Amino acid sequence: MDVIAAHAAKQPDRPAIIEGARRMSWAELRDTRNRLAQSLSAIPIAPGEHIVVYAHNCLEVLVASAAIRAVGGLPVPMNHRLTADEVAYILDNAQAAAVFVGDAFLPLTGEVRARVPSVRAWIVIGDARPDWAVRFDDLVTAGRPEPVELPAGEVFGASTIYTAGTTGKPKGARRRGSDPRELLPRLEAMNVTDPSHVHLVAGPLYHSAPGGFALYAHLLGNAVVVMPKFDAEAALALIDRHRCSSTFMAPTLLKRIVDLPPAVRARYDVSSMRSIVMAAAPCPMRVKEEVLQYFGPVLYEFYGSTELGINTILGPEDMLRKPGSCGRAAPGVELSILDDEGQPAPTGQPGELFVRRYPGVFDEYYRNPEATRQTQRGEWLSVGDVAYLDDEGFVYICDRKRDMIISGGVNIYPAEIEDALHRHPKIQDAAVFGVPDDEWGERVHAAVEPRPGETLDADEVRAFCRRHLADYKVPREVSFHPELPRDSAGKLVKRLLREPHWAGRTTRV
Repeated sequence: MDVIAAHAAKQPDRPAIIEGARRMSWAELRDTRNRLAQSLSAIPIAPGEHIVVYAHNCLEVLVASAAIRAVGGLPVPMNHRLTADEVAYILDNAQAAAVFVGDAFLPLTGEVRARVPSVRAWIVIGDARPDWAVRFDDLVTAGRPEPVELPAGEVFGASTIYTAGTTGKPKGARRRGSDPRELLPRLEAMNVTDPSHVHLVAGPLYHSAPGGFALYAHLLGNAVVVMPKFDAEAALALIDRHRCSSTFMAPTLLKRIVDLPPAVRARYDVSSMRSIVMAAAPCPMRVKEEVLQYFGPVLYEFYGSTELGINTILGPEDMLRKPGSCGRAAPGVELSILDDEGQPAPTGQPGELFVRRYPGVFDEYYRNPEATRQTQRGEWLSVGDVAYLDDEGFVYICDRKRDMIISGGVNIYPAEIEDALHRHPKIQDAAVFGVPDDEWGERVHAAVEPRPGETLDADEVRAFCRRHLADYKVPREVSFHPELPRDSAGKLVKRLLREPHWAGRTTRV
């Protein structure tokens, strides 16, 4: 089913996308999508090929993703904060056939262009006109507005999203799409299925949750209001101006809103908001309490992942009654907590959280069968989180089996940072882990063992990391140790370094 065409036929003049002063109606979205898809077909793009979208939040990102799917391609959103080497790796690993790139990323793209021969077309979103690229607007003008014939067997929401990997390299979680009817019960449980909703995109569209909820909003015929960059007061102003009624926000964004002075928050009418969906990182109870006090009983939390979708849901009626929980199993989702022997853990006892495969989970890590295999135990899948269930079936995430750090809703894997640190000529050994941070949930800490006879300081370590890693992966803290702890087999015992930072806390996330 062509969702965009269906909504355009039913409500042609209603807004589909709003970004600042720009508005695109459903009829305009359909025609622009069709024109762009016709031009992509001429490149040509084969069904199943990857097309990277590397641009700041804007109207064109949503149109580009829709056009990519219309020709059978899979959009690959690119994290804005990556280094040239990281961008080149993803483009190469994805075997990208084309890249939509925003003006802001043209200098970096120019650096890596020669390293990714698979790319047949570079498409600029913006006013720049490099001689090696074509402009988005020119492709739209050149295309025809006739209806696009969707690929046979086309399903909803196909994409490949690169998530950090425990081996130090990003992994492409490839999802060929699913029947949207399978998703609706989970969306209904978060109160986002009303066709009259106006949805606010507050977070970066390259992240799976903001991008996913924008896609769901269009599935349901909602207008989508796009923030190019999050600002707490600007978000309130947009809610007031457009009567926004649903949004997804990571806890860090909600914290910035409730931390605004009361006099600032009082300037805006936010009574239109009916569903604020939150996930991606643990949220302090203080923030939950203040969100509920300011917006009313509209806060919904879920636990999930890029790979496994929405797995639990916690509604506003349980938000304060079940502190620390991320809810019960979402409709259509079956969970199990297993101990190290693969047996169900007793109530209240932690174990690894598994989700039974259901329509909508990812299909595979692209070109990485071993990583795919590691997530599976028969029909059960895991991304390595440790949790326990209470006697009412509520889930509590208490640790991460695979050592991941979540800072501001972004997944960071220590292995990638440790790999960079081990390249420093003065560093003998390094261990990276997350420590508690009231603003971001966690921040990156590096414990460093200098080589014998060498001296270095934290600024030197951070400067070295910035040359090799995106800024959000650079350690915010560096400690120095004459020798890092290891067990009798020589394996690093990171727990001994990490635990003192979490002393007195009931969770390790």
